[in-house]
Amino acid sequence: MRILHLLASVDPADGGPVEYARIVAAEHAKAGHESVFVTLDAPDAACVRDFPFTVHGTGPVAGFLKSTPRFAKTVAQLAPQSDAAVVHGLWTHASIGAHDAMKTANLPWVIFSHGMLDPYFRSAKPVKHWVKQVYWLLWQGRMLSDAAAVMFTCTEEQRLAQGAFAGHQNYPARVVAFCAADQRLDPESVAAARSSLVTALPMVAERPYWLFLSRIHPKKAVDTLISAYARLAQRPDCPDLVIAGPDSVGWQATLERLAETEGVARRVHFPGMVRGATKSAAFAGAEAFVLPSHQENFGLVVAEALSVGTPVLVSDKVNIWPEVVQAGAGMAEPDTLDGTERLLRRFLDLSADERSAMKAQARPCYDVNFSAHAAAGDLLAVLQEVSQAKARR
Repeated sequence: MRILHLLASVDPADGGPVEYARIVAAEHAKAGHESVFVTLDAPDAACVRDFPFTVHGTGPVAGFLKSTPRFAKTVAQLAPQSDAAVVHGLWTHASIGAHDAMKTANLPWVIFSHGMLDPYFRSAKPVKHWVKQVYWLLWQGRMLSDAAAVMFTCTEEQRLAQGAFAGHQNYPARVVAFCAADQRLDPESVAAARSSLVTALPMVAERPYWLFLSRIHPKKAVDTLISAYARLAQRPDCPDLVIAGPDSVGWQATLERLAETEGVARRVHFPGMVRGATKSAAFAGAEAFVLPSHQENFGLVVAEALSVGTPVLVSDKVNIWPEVVQAGAGMAEPDTLDGTERLLRRFLDLSADERSAMKAQARPCYDVNFSAHAAAGDLLAVLQEVSQAKARR
């Protein structure tokens, strides 16, 4: 098959959607399928140059809707030689701009909402929700109702999406496996990766640590995590806290002041974004991975931590928490300050044997629920089905 992937950007800092698209494209390539990406990136952007698959960057975008006519034109040129398209995410020109081009070319598409229909956003930003309602009625809703399938990564995401907006609720929903890249390193790479991690964060050579690794954003409840951590930091068995990731909204300075106010500034570390083998080493070296988000469609980093055998401590707003808890690979609590403190305290109170048992369940949880092979197979089966349906028409 030749598969088009439509998304706003292939910049790895954009997180889950682009990482998922890259992973499944790599798995599909192993089976002889071709993946081509169309984005709103500038053609000469570094992320376009460095991406491991063909990318047609159609930016820059302009205007109130941040759009470009080059996006639809590029899709129209590629559609006749393509079998199906995958649209990643909502609320950008990449999620609506190729509608007419694909309809005209009779190219079927599936679309991932990637958690962007979660009711959390309606309560967190009510004014923006009403703006999105207009956008939904004019453009976004028809992308879902005209899609061959609207893809959800777990049943909880599908449930939460129901009735998110008025109109266009007749879309065909499917739940498919989602995935994260396997972060395990081969034995020859472990020492070098550990060395690079110690260079980036010298404290890890001397003290155990809990790891938060994601965008530094209010939705991720990093402020709640720091305050909950401060309640436990005086315990002699309490590890340090590493908060790694890009400062996507300029919030890190506020969090550093919070850590100072809470009296834990020397125990809370901000190494910035870590990538590659250093990232894998950070996951593998952590006592536990912590993600207390207020909303998380899937939590790619949760699955990445599981892949190296690290237990995960998440809020019950991370939609894959039931799979984690059922597997015995981690714990979940509400996304409140008290809930996050209880989450950390429960882990600290485990015996050494109980922690070892939880660690032993982490990798099997990843293999069963979140492996790249399973997710790529699920997506390919859907794309083959919709492509064959197109051929029969």
